Amino acid sequence: MKQLNGQNYVKKDRPIRILQFGEGNFLRAFVDWILQHLNDSGAINANVAVVQPVPQGRIEQLRAQDGLYTVCLEGIQQGKRVQSREIIDVLGDFVNPYTDYDKYLAYAHGEQLQTVISNTTEAGIVLDETDTDFDACPRSFPGKLLAFLWERYRHFDGDPTKGLAIVPCELIDNNGSTLRNVMVQLANLRHMDKDFIRWLTEANHFTDTLVDRIVPGYPRDTVGEIWQQTGYRDDNVVKAEVFHLWVLKREPFVEERLPAASCGLNVIFADDITPYKQRKVKILNGTHTAMVPVAYLCGLDTVGEAMNDPDVRRFAERLIFEEIKPTIDLPQEEMTSFANSVLERFQNPFIRHELMSIALNSTSKVRTRLLPTYNDYLRQKGTAPKCVMFAISSLTAFMRGERNGQPILLQDEEQNLQFWRSLWQNDDLNEVASGALNYLDADLCTPSNVRTVAQNLHNICTLGMRKALQQLLQA
Repeated sequence: MKQLNGQNYVKKDRPIRILQFGEGNFLRAFVDWILQHLNDSGAINANVAVVQPVPQGRIEQLRAQDGLYTVCLEGIQQGKRVQSREIIDVLGDFVNPYTDYDKYLAYAHGEQLQTVISNTTEAGIVLDETDTDFDACPRSFPGKLLAFLWERYRHFDGDPTKGLAIVPCELIDNNGSTLRNVMVQLANLRHMDKDFIRWLTEANHFTDTLVDRIVPGYPRDTVGEIWQQTGYRDDNVVKAEVFHLWVLKREPFVEERLPAASCGLNVIFADDITPYKQRKVKILNGTHTAMVPVAYLCGLDTVGEAMNDPDVRRFAERLIFEEIKPTIDLPQEEMTSFANSVLERFQNPFIRHELMSIALNSTSKVRTRLLPTYNDYLRQKGTAPKCVMFAISSLTAFMRGERNGQPILLQDEEQNLQFWRSLWQNDDLNEVASGALNYLDADLCTPSNVRTVAQNLHNICTLGMRKALQQLLQA
């Protein structure tokens, strides 16, 4: 079987206009897939130079295939099963700044360079106050980018037209503005030229983003089957779901360089990305978190099984459409479309998503993913949302650590595990309810909520989760 590489595939020659920090599965299956479509549609003519952001990386594996790899999209779209195989050819060069720092800095001299994209994990955009030596490759991502921009500033004599669009994809709030602020702090620590710092913040355009696509990565179990389907061996194949969403804060400079919204892609330039983040966190992440203890205590093990269970699916739909959706300030047509896409994503038959993997650190997830819906719904309706309260009750029962007489391998921060163990030493369900609500958020612990959670716990403990859930759905 032939290996996928430049000898067996005609790769398009495009100028390097994009510098990409990161070579992992997500960037390749999301950003580079989008860039491929932009190139194929004629919206841009740009290849990518990939920078390895940490000493141990995989650019050599990508270089061995001349940057070519296959994206396999699998999922449910508009009620139909979808599978596709697509070769990505936008990766034009590879740079390891740890072993070839000069090559890395030389890219700062590029007349045609326009854009910097990154995904260096949530821990990547942090200030390392000691990372101030630019004679060798800086340790941190902000340090590397600052060294790069300093080189570009000097090479072009501070020309304001040589600034770049800087588009981070790290999963933190305000990722673009946070990166800019960290770099300014680092520049000040290095006592860098004030004119450079002005150029850094004014000539370059940092934009906040939100990314959304599930990327399982290398399909180890089915890769042989994929090779047979495509007719070539690809050691860098990456699997992803069909759904994709990229929301960028509106910035004309960035939009001109990434005109993705004009190509039929699910890319949105918005004046405020906050509602879109709320939509994702509340609907996708919040429903996951709410559903896990309910479905697991019903005897189910995966998200797919939960979606095929009539009771659990109805619970998820009521939570989304009756409690979450009204609390988000976006057009209702958009909200309905997104909500339906989430349910389709949960049904994806090509991805086995274990409930217990979502259950990791459930205590903090309830606070960040469900309490915003509780607070917004209470403010709008004047009453507590029933499904959210049932989810909190179910979490409390789940953290007792037992399903059908068998122990549950709970995974949470130790202080949280200690709290739940101590709480369940109490036989009084009113005390359990009060303690759980107060621990999650003191404002939850109202007399009405205590009664609701205590009654839910009584039903779950005496009738079982299935019948307790059916009682909720019949109310």
